[in-house]
Amino acid sequence: MADGLTPPGGDPVRPAPAVRPFLVTAGRVAPTASGRPVPVETQVVATAAGLEALDGLAFERHDIVAACRRPQSIAELAARLRLHLNVVRVLAEDLRAAGQLTVHVPDSGATHDAAVLRRVIDGLRAIPDSRGVLRDTD
Repeated sequence: MADGLTPPGGDPVRPAPAVRPFLVTAGRVAPTASGRPVPVETQVVATAAGLEALDGLAFERHDIVAACRRPQSIAELAARLRLHLNVVRVLAEDLRAAGQLTVHVPDSGATHDAAVLRRVIDGLRAIPDSRGVLRDTD
């Protein structure tokens, strides 16, 4: 960081897009025909067909497929690409329908299990802060 602002090798994250979310999705807000939103923890991964078509995809669709060489959640994609969560939901469903992404929706029973949530909370508390101090365990 020579100037104190830019990390060595340039900024790995590009600026947020200036295009309005409804323009990217052509005004659609529901990613599925049922109108139910795709859960944010849904895992997506690029298919071989998606990677082959990568050069022919435009803008956000290209970025989503390129970022999905490894499985990741809808929430991670939105954060990494600096896109609105619903934009990623809609485009991921479009890419799935085109055979360019595989979508793995988690079991809704497991995501609402209190024991699973407790283990997640305990795991997060077990991560020390920057000073090496563990968080409170109440």
